[in-house]
Amino acid sequence: MTETVPSAVDHRPAAANPVLRVPPAPAAEAAAYFRASLAFHTDVSDVAAALASATGPGFTLIDTRSTRSWDQGHVPGALHLPTALIPEQAGRLLDPATPVVTYCWSPACDGGVRAALALAELGYQVKEMRGGFEYWVREGFAYETAEGQERRPADPLTMPVDDEDCGC
Repeated sequence: MTETVPSAVDHRPAAANPVLRVPPAPAAEAAAYFRASLAFHTDVSDVAAALASATGPGFTLIDTRSTRSWDQGHVPGALHLPTALIPEQAGRLLDPATPVVTYCWSPACDGGVRAALALAELGYQVKEMRGGFEYWVREGFAYETAEGQERRPADPLTMPVDDEDCGC
């Protein structure tokens, strides 16, 4: 029996590249998509920077979770308006001329999206804060609980721990 020695060049057909199985969109279409995405979403670092701005954020930040969740922890300066109460309370609590940013628990939660939809259907300009409360805490920003203010160290998997700017 003769042993087969593999050659230096493998002539087997290459497996389809899963990333490029569907080719990227043309550049103009990609630019339009990503521009639109930024019109609908923001991230926790940008919200934190805006809230810390001397001129004010220019938007109203809304925590859309339950009272129990709000008490467990929320972004300082946020308005508590659970999604279910938006239809009856938004007109009393929000200025229609001021953009709104919604958030819920985490990237895995659609609560912020549902709240943003409810507000948009009422005529408000709205964005969702990607990452929600989870990433606010994981990035090391201070938060408020029913007992007072707290802060955890930044998670090195979400942002640099020795630099204030991630470079993105």
